[in-house]
Amino acid sequence: DVQLQASGGGLVQPGGSLRLSCAASGFTFGSAEMSWFRQAPGKGPGWISWINSGGGSTAYADAVKGRFTFSRDNTKNTVYLQMNDLTPEDTAVYYCYARDRGTDYWGKGTQVTVSS
Repeated sequence: DVQLQASGGGLVQPGGSLRLSCAASGFTFGSAEMSWFRQAPGKGPGWISWINSGGGSTAYADAVKGRFTFSRDNTKNTVYLQMNDLTPEDTAVYYCYARDRGTDYWGKGTQVTVSS
């Protein structure tokens, strides 16, 4: 039974920081590439970041590059998204995603609201 759920969201002021986590189980986490997606109100989901299975390579969407950092700890089966210098445009539900040997897994999201 695959478990994949983001946590750590909440309300933060513009310019603030937040760290999201996603703990995984039920698949071979150490061989899976992971991504973060987000979905703003009234919008479709959009990809924001990717990390390879070993954690040595990352990629970011232009909207978050330089502000967000994707990392993983394979000993804990957990990925993290450090978000800095947040703006209201970052308000969205954030989802973690895994791809392991051609199989896709979607987690439950966590709400991030950036507002003064």
